[in-house]
Amino acid sequence: MTRTRRRRTATGARWRLVTGLVAALALTGCTAATAPAAPTGPPPTPQARQLADAVTLDGAVAQLEALQRIADDSGGTRASGTPGYERSVDHVAGELRAAGFDVSTPTYEVDDDTTLRNVVAQTRTGDPGAVVVTGAHLDSVEDGPGINDDGTGVAALLETATRLGGSPEIDNAVRFAFWGSEEDNLQGSTGYVDGLSGAERDAILLYLNADMLGSPNGGYFVQGGAGDGRSETGPPGSATVARTLTEELSATGVTAETIPFVGDDDAPFVEAGIPTGGALTGDADRKTPEQARAWGGQAGEVFDRCYHSACDDLSNVNRTLLERYTTAIAGTVGRFATGAAERPSSG
Repeated sequence: MTRTRRRRTATGARWRLVTGLVAALALTGCTAATAPAAPTGPPPTPQARQLADAVTLDGAVAQLEALQRIADDSGGTRASGTPGYERSVDHVAGELRAAGFDVSTPTYEVDDDTTLRNVVAQTRTGDPGAVVVTGAHLDSVEDGPGINDDGTGVAALLETATRLGGSPEIDNAVRFAFWGSEEDNLQGSTGYVDGLSGAERDAILLYLNADMLGSPNGGYFVQGGAGDGRSETGPPGSATVARTLTEELSATGVTAETIPFVGDDDAPFVEAGIPTGGALTGDADRKTPEQARAWGGQAGEVFDRCYHSACDDLSNVNRTLLERYTTAIAGTVGRFATGAAERPSSG
């Protein structure tokens, strides 16, 4: 997660107020019959279920172990601009090429004299004019290896990609993106979106961001459709992306909480008007008693005690959360890849 922004993952006064309003409306007779219908995403398909069932925790952990080795061999960090980051780019690109994807490493500028690389991989099948995009940031902070932040997002997407394969039987193309310089004001994802033509932006059906999926005292958070204003809620259709991810998490046995966007790698896509969702498990905010009752863990303690620290290593990952999010993201990607070739419009 970026250094310059903090997520709000604790339940605050705004959400208590919303809950109170809902209760008041019910008491005065304004029931669900007068409320807008909940957004619905594409239905589960056999291909989506097969992908969700195919991904494994072992596969995701193997990717985390690879990122840890890279950090260990690179001075303990994978920060953008360091050898650890460049080795991470090469590792991810190699994994995706081996899985049969069309892989590129487009550059972005970080200053007048320096460019760095993202990794972008797309299926060779599916409609290239209707693309499902999912991404995670590949860089760490300078102070640590970044295994939860955001090795877990990278690992979940790589496991999903390798199980999907580069030439699956899908209707819409799927693009996996791994961003640099998220920890330096979102330079990788921003540079990528800014460099797209109008037609290339229009071809993107939705974007799903994965950031910190294994916080040790984490929760189950989804972004899209909650908050005030488009920067928090996302563009129209974002609630549908969030609803689909929520349904996939529910299938793993948990109930997610929907929270606003606060400006991570989702932000450039939101600003471009692309329906956007987010998956995360919490950072330096503290778990509320209500959240602890719902999900377990320690109320009053931060979601990730090693956030942006040297101790963000393999021991800093809640593998139960990582497994559930990997499964849910795979199911979500599968549903949109085999759904209608149009942007989600409700919510």
